[in-house]
Amino acid sequence: MALPAALVLALAVSACGRKEAPAPAPRPVVAMPAQADERLPAWTLPGEVQARYNTPLSFRVGGKIIERQVRLGDNVTPGQIVAKLDPADATKNAAAARAALSAAQHQLDYARQQLDRDRAQARENLIAATQLEQTRNSYASALAQRDQAAQQAALSADQLKYTTLQADHAGVITAEQADTGQNVAAGTPVYQLAWAGDIDAICDVPESVLAGLAVGQRASVTLGPLPGQTFTAILREIAPAADPQSRTYRAKLTLESPSPEVRLGMTANISFDNRSANGLTTYTVPATALFHDGKDPAVWVVKPQEDTLELRRVQVLRYDARTVTLSQGLNAGERVVWQGVHTVAAGEKVRAVAPLHPEDFAS
Repeated sequence: MALPAALVLALAVSACGRKEAPAPAPRPVVAMPAQADERLPAWTLPGEVQARYNTPLSFRVGGKIIERQVRLGDNVTPGQIVAKLDPADATKNAAAARAALSAAQHQLDYARQQLDRDRAQARENLIAATQLEQTRNSYASALAQRDQAAQQAALSADQLKYTTLQADHAGVITAEQADTGQNVAAGTPVYQLAWAGDIDAICDVPESVLAGLAVGQRASVTLGPLPGQTFTAILREIAPAADPQSRTYRAKLTLESPSPEVRLGMTANISFDNRSANGLTTYTVPATALFHDGKDPAVWVVKPQEDTLELRRVQVLRYDARTVTLSQGLNAGERVVWQGVHTVAAGEKVRAVAPLHPEDFAS
């Protein structure tokens, strides 16, 4: 059905007078181009010089210490005697075990002779078969008793030997934990031995810089008592779990070519100096620029030409007080939103503006 001419004319006039709503103005956001770090920020941690291996020296049997032959700070060699226990009881046990072994051996010899006689008589049908079986059983029992006595005699001899404490490795005595005349149980430490050889620098790493460490990384070590000398160290171990009290991670670095002046227990300053020239390109941005895509860290990047926002996942190498260092996810020159990351959305049209005081973010 055709519309009346007046209605058609009214609709046409109404359409001509309608105007489209203007597009919203792009939101201004504080953003700056990402610039690759020429050198990663370095940090220095306090530490201490220690031997790579420290073991307690203890007796394998209990007793009364009657002699100590080394003192704190003495150097020892492998096999050197460092302390002795009163051997009286162990000597008696060893003597008793040897006597028991002699008696068991005599009983075995007698049982063997009796078995030989009964075998000869059995071949002549002079004895019953059951008697031969009893003789064989007596011989087997005597053999088992002799073997048992032999093992007991060997054990007693070892326990007598254990009354003498020997150093297992070359090193230096770093602690005395028992004195002459003291009764000690088996396994009670008498000395602490620091092995000769590799020397470590030990430090506790806060979790804020843990991401910037990797096994095999090099560091510079300076020692308080040796001013002017710098040693190179290699990070060989990072504790897998934090200390429950300090919430720090124990890191162990091995010193390369330490001089003879380096002594155990010296205070150390360990400086980790990473460089992007090692193949790792990093970008340092304000901590306020960090966002999260689920559980993964991310930043907002302003797309070129389109001036729209893209949420980009990144990998954080290091957290500092006011900045974060990123190792993956950014390219040089890309504009990163520095402020208001929780008020924007993906695909939003924005207008990038520089911060009024950039030094406040980077300080």
